[in-house]
Amino acid sequence: MDHDVHLLLVAGLAVCVGAIVQGGVGFGLGLVAAPLLTLLDPSAMPGAVQVVNATLPLFTLATEWRRVDWRGLGFGVLGRLPGTLVGAVVVVHVSTGTLGVLVGVMVVVAIVLSTRTVSVPRNAATLVGAGFCSGITGTATGIGGPPMALVYQSAKGPQIRATLAMFFFLSAAQSLVVLRVVGKLPERAVVAGLSLIPFLIVGFLVSRPLRRYLDGGRTRAAVLAVAAVSAGALIVQSLAGQAG
Repeated sequence: MDHDVHLLLVAGLAVCVGAIVQGGVGFGLGLVAAPLLTLLDPSAMPGAVQVVNATLPLFTLATEWRRVDWRGLGFGVLGRLPGTLVGAVVVVHVSTGTLGVLVGVMVVVAIVLSTRTVSVPRNAATLVGAGFCSGITGTATGIGGPPMALVYQSAKGPQIRATLAMFFFLSAAQSLVVLRVVGKLPERAVVAGLSLIPFLIVGFLVSRPLRRYLDGGRTRAAVLAVAAVSAGALIVQSLAGQAG
């Protein structure tokens, strides 16, 4: 029992920190929590992180839902639907390690390009493409935020957080349904995810001062920084999985 409590506290701390990051920037819960949860209990992944991914956005939407970019959200979800199905195929048949490394490198390239230009164009094509990539990586690894976040990097903080929150809620719900259908959502994954929600709530409440700080013109830099860390975490997680 002491061992189980220890694991819960370690996982809870990761979720709490991830919720602080996502509460301020708009994404980041998966990048902080998914690698550690995978290490602690691989059999509960990616279902456990999808449970918390579906829960945290509800708190953001409760305060900032009026700032959702519904048009952009629609294109993102349009791309996310087929991406989720591809992600489910990856979970069942393909090594997620190779996929994770490839996507991580692509995100790094996108970040480098973003530092040399004003921003990634935000149009129907980029939103659908970002939604598709997010669907694949989010379903297969639990880390699906960077593609959409890069497209919205030049938006205001509240719009980024609200739009991504709605996108992540719908995305996580899709992923949970698909994982259940393909037999990759065991009961222990759901229980593990639910047990982490109290830590998630604490993290969201702590993120309030961070939101005020970032909204003072620092959001884009924070988005690029978190996306870079996310890409690195995804690459390391994928390489570690292949080595194991």
